[in-house]
Amino acid sequence: MKKHFLLSSLILMVLIAFGQDKKIPSVEIKDMNGNPFSTSTIANEGKPIVISFWATWCKPCIKELSTINDLYDEWKEETGVVLYAISIDDSRSMSRVAPFANGKAWEYEILLDPNGDFKREMSVTNVPHTFLIDGQGNIVWQHAGYADGDENELHEQIKKLLE
Repeated sequence: MKKHFLLSSLILMVLIAFGQDKKIPSVEIKDMNGNPFSTSTIANEGKPIVISFWATWCKPCIKELSTINDLYDEWKEETGVVLYAISIDDSRSMSRVAPFANGKAWEYEILLDPNGDFKREMSVTNVPHTFLIDGQGNIVWQHAGYADGDENELHEQIKKLLE
């Protein structure tokens, strides 16, 4: 019993230590024109940032980003939040990202992570995976997957961050 308690306590301490103040890693990815983009610039916005990892083949990703897009202007006005949609489409399908995103009329900054470097650094295993970043570049909340209504939880977390 004592061993179990000690092990549980140790695991909890490790999770708490790694879960707090984790910063966005600095990784070189690409913008929609194929130009280099350093993720370190995301952390320097000074306002709430949402990073959403997605792919053109991921239906829940598309649903999430489309749903948030319908609310995005209101969210920006209310909170100043900025959203970066990071495509994990590989080099073979990367050329489809721009026409796809433009066809959806998403108002986000669309970035490309064709080698999966940023995805790996952020410990993303499945998409969609959404992160909320505070004004200092700290990851303060994250959510994997998407179900109807998840955008409301994200909005609440953004507002909570500004309190």
